[in-house]
Amino acid sequence: MGENVVGTYYYPPSAAAMDGVELGHAAAGSKLFDDDGRPRRNGTMWTASAHIITAVIGSGVLSLGWAIAQLGWVAGPAVMVLFSLVTYYTSSLLSDCYRSGDPVTGKRNYTYMDAVNANLSGFKVKICGFLQYANIVGVAIGYTIAASISMLAIGRANCFHRKGHGDPCNISSVPYMIVFGVAEVFFSQIPDFDQISWLSMLAAVMSFTYSVIGLSLGIVQVVANGGLKGSLTGISIGVVTPMDKVWRSLQAFGDIAFAYSYSLILIEIQDTIRAPPPSESAVMKRATVVSVAVTTVFYMLCGSMGYAAFGDDAPGNLLTGFGFYEPFWLLDIANAAIVVHLVGAYQVFCQPLFAFVEKWATQRWPESPYITGEVELRLSPSSRRCRVNLFRSTWRTAFVVATTVVSMLLPFFNDVVGFLGALGFWPLTVYFPVEMYVVQKKVPRWSTRWVCLQMLSVGCLVISIAAAAGSIAGVMSDLKVYRPFKGY
Repeated sequence: MGENVVGTYYYPPSAAAMDGVELGHAAAGSKLFDDDGRPRRNGTMWTASAHIITAVIGSGVLSLGWAIAQLGWVAGPAVMVLFSLVTYYTSSLLSDCYRSGDPVTGKRNYTYMDAVNANLSGFKVKICGFLQYANIVGVAIGYTIAASISMLAIGRANCFHRKGHGDPCNISSVPYMIVFGVAEVFFSQIPDFDQISWLSMLAAVMSFTYSVIGLSLGIVQVVANGGLKGSLTGISIGVVTPMDKVWRSLQAFGDIAFAYSYSLILIEIQDTIRAPPPSESAVMKRATVVSVAVTTVFYMLCGSMGYAAFGDDAPGNLLTGFGFYEPFWLLDIANAAIVVHLVGAYQVFCQPLFAFVEKWATQRWPESPYITGEVELRLSPSSRRCRVNLFRSTWRTAFVVATTVVSMLLPFFNDVVGFLGALGFWPLTVYFPVEMYVVQKKVPRWSTRWVCLQMLSVGCLVISIAAAAGSIAGVMSDLKVYRPFKGY
């Protein structure tokens, strides 16, 4: 392979140099660069919506039938609407923080942490960074688990089809997690957000595909049952103990919160939108309206139909609840669509973490060829040359391997989903956007608006703590019977 590798390093322009370009220089008015000297952004409301839908309509939609089963026909949909409204409102507050000062010409904040740093104190920036990136790691683990469950469902459905339903078809999820990890190692080499728009579009299409299939199968199941299942208050005490009812209800709050979680990458998505007019915040608010409305409709339909079809027995993963019966090929298509979608969603969520670590390493060791240099590779004499950054390749590969290994040890889909939602919902979706908005808009302390914003924040904090407690209780219960790396 030595003859195909160019032994010289290419040094791209550093981020610091790009950040130093001021308004009025060659970048301003250029067709190739934006006002900050970076390559011109080409994102639109539709690409931003695709990124959001890819991030939001993920594995969380499959647990909504179970969540509504814990809460019932009254509280379940009501909580879903509540979280959608909170997410939309706080996302609108957050989108105003992309630029500091003037919404059209103010200084850009490229990441969530940049926005917090521009508006709040240094300690809060560190807390925000820890929570944001810890949540991203958790999402990567949750998506690996969800993808393996769908691939496992395909394998078992095909096994039942070949051998009959008398065969237990015990299959381990570990090989499927490894397959998903290998795919993510490959896709994680895509350098940044701007270059994964096509993957987000494909993933968004896949999310609609499996949601429609799940909804259709739910309708068919309701017809076969001869009516709707479920009750106004959810799963009955007697079927579960009173304490289990409490824990399950709290966990359901976490599941629904996770289903709307995307604020931690909102600023990064907004940074892909083309320069004004209209302002990036105006475009992002429209994208938020479209995305939250679409996802809420899908959530209502899929969650409600899952509960209507299975009642108190609604499964944690909707598509696995239909059994492994005919038409097995339709379930295979749905589960395959989930896997493809999660491949894209994994990348959408992890790109901010990848960029953060790489920027930190570049600033820490700016002269290191391993960190900042790129090696030109050519797989064959006739193929195009591609530039590979060695640090990016090794660090991203190591991250994917680590999250895959942890996923093998903690395959508790519902409980992990609920805990992730609780962990990130209050601080990243509510607290920091509210606090930044108060500072940026100079909202007077103890004014009506300030009091209402603080009440919203405190209320969501209580919900997050309760949901986290419910999910931890679920994980502890699972650990009593789970043995790692065993087949199912």
